[in-house]
Amino acid sequence: MDNEIVELQTRLAFQEQSIIELSDVLARQQREIAALTAQLDFVQRQVRELTQMEHGVPEKDPPPPHY
Repeated sequence: MDNEIVELQTRLAFQEQSIIELSDVLARQQREIAALTAQLDFVQRQVRELTQMEHGVPEKDPPPPHY
């Protein structure tokens, strides 16, 4: 019985450590995703502005002609 308790305690300790490590990894990945999303938004705005300047396209497309 004591061996079983020790085994369960060992497993529990391992699982707790794994959860802590996974939580840290998840938090880091969330920060990285937020940073990458901000960078992507910036690049998309820059590309849109450069495309508009290059082609003289107004910021919003004019409405299509009505037939």
